[in-house]
Amino acid sequence: MLFRSLQQIEEMGHEQVVFCHDPTSGLKAIIAIHDTTLGPSLGGCRVRPYASTDEALQDVLRLSRAMTWKSALAGLDLGGGKCVIIGDRSDNSEARFRALGRHIQGLGGRYITAEDMNTTTVEMEWVRKETAFVSGLHPLDGGTGDPGPVTAYGTYFGVRACLQHTFGSADPKGRRVAIQGVGSVGMGLARHLADAGAELVLSDINMDRARSAAAEFGAKAVEPDAFYSADVDVLAPCAIGGVINPKTIPLLKAPIVCGAANNILGDDERDGLDLMGRNILFAPDFCVNAGGIISVFGEVRRYGQQSAMVRAERIEQTTLDVFAHATSDGVPPVRAAIAIAQHRIDSVRALRRI
Repeated sequence: MLFRSLQQIEEMGHEQVVFCHDPTSGLKAIIAIHDTTLGPSLGGCRVRPYASTDEALQDVLRLSRAMTWKSALAGLDLGGGKCVIIGDRSDNSEARFRALGRHIQGLGGRYITAEDMNTTTVEMEWVRKETAFVSGLHPLDGGTGDPGPVTAYGTYFGVRACLQHTFGSADPKGRRVAIQGVGSVGMGLARHLADAGAELVLSDINMDRARSAAAEFGAKAVEPDAFYSADVDVLAPCAIGGVINPKTIPLLKAPIVCGAANNILGDDERDGLDLMGRNILFAPDFCVNAGGIISVFGEVRRYGQQSAMVRAERIEQTTLDVFAHATSDGVPPVRAAIAIAQHRIDSVRALRRI
C-alpha cells in the first residue's frame, strides 16, 4: 500500500504529503502540498468520517491538485494544498485543531489552511493559537470570515458563463437550475439565482433542509436520487465530489453541469470526455468555485471581502475563456482549464531558471 501511495504521489506531481497524528486529542489528518511554484500552498481543512486512510489520501491528493489549478486560473500567487481530518464534525475540539496548528507550523509556511467542509471560523481560531499560517478568520480578528458567500457568488457567475455559451444569453431569468446540497454555498447560489429570476429545484441528503429551502425560494424539492434526472437547464452539484460518473451520466437530461462542489467528476479525463460526447457542457469546478480561494487570499493580501466579491465576478470571463479554448482545441473544458493553469505555472517555473 505504501509503495502504491508513493507512486501515486509522484504521478500526480505532489511535492509533499504529511500524515499527522496526535494521540492526546485523537487527531488523524493528512496535509498534501501539490505545487508551490506560484506561491505557498493554500487550501481548506475538511473533516469527514473517511472509511479508510487510503480513501482520505485519495481525497486530499485530488483536492490539493485542484487547488493548484484553481489558484493558477484565478491569477493568484498561490500553490495548491489541502488538509483532511479523519473523523466526524461532532469530534471537533480545540485540542484537536491546536494539534493540527502545530503540525502546520512545522511546515514553515509552505501550507496555509482555511475553512472547508465541516470547519468554520471557530476551528480556524483554534488553529491560529498555534500558527500564523491560517486564513478565513472571523472579521473581529482581522479576517474576512467564512469564504462560502464569495464561493457562491463566483459560482453564480460561472453559471452565467455556461448559459451564455449554451443559449447565447447569460441571463438566468426563466432558466431552471437544480442545486444539490443546500448548505451555506448551495443556499448562497440559490439566493443569487432566485434573485435573478431562475426557477429552482433543490435536493439534499437532509430532505427537511431541502424542503425548508424550497419553501423559502418557492422552489421544488426532490429526493437525492431524482437530482440527476431533473429536467432542468443546469445541474449544480454543491455538496460532495465524484457525483458525475459513469453511473449518473446516463441519467442526465440537463445540457449544463456547473456547481460549487470540489472534484465533481469521478475522473476528470474519462467523465469529461463522456460529457463532451453527450453534448453536455461541464464547467470545471476548480474554475467556477474559485471565489473561496479568492476570499481567503484577500485576507492574506489584506484587500477585504468586498474586493474579493468584485474579483469573483471575473470568474464569468475566465470560464468563457476556458470554453473558447476547449472549442478551439476540440477538447473537454476540464482539459482546457488544466492546460491554461499549467501554462501559467510552467511560465513562472521557466522564469525561475533564468
